[in-house]
Amino acid sequence: MTRLAVWVATWFGCGYFPVGPGTVGSLAAIAIAALLHIYLGAGRATLLIVTLALLLPAIWASTQTARLMNREDPGAVIVDEVLGQWVTLLGATALVWKSFLAAFVLFRVFDIWKPWPVRNLEKLPGGVGIVADDLAAGLYGALILYIGGALKLY
Repeated sequence: MTRLAVWVATWFGCGYFPVGPGTVGSLAAIAIAALLHIYLGAGRATLLIVTLALLLPAIWASTQTARLMNREDPGAVIVDEVLGQWVTLLGATALVWKSFLAAFVLFRVFDIWKPWPVRNLEKLPGGVGIVADDLAAGLYGALILYIGGALKLY
């Protein structure tokens, strides 16, 4: 079970990328969402279902991996970035290259900046805190992305 937890938490090893593993996780999430959209016609409903389906496994895997690595929020744990990035994409009014790019930038900005109350959510215990702050950053990104779409900016 430990291997499975680490595998999920590091998003199949992407978290071991030597530079910017969180950014790599976000890029992986964008790539997966784009491929699902292009080849399967998947939209926001699919992203919501996949995000919700992975939420509890992500919390479990993040908790287990943080304990194993003896760190509160190890940099290698990036499943939270994947889920947060997908939450941002939920705000897209259309899934086009501009919305994918905007979603990526918006999520990274809010994930790094951590405006109130995002930073406070990090203090929740274990995997809940690891995942919750990224979901909240994703909500901020989704809101801005939605406004941009409503204003026909993409």
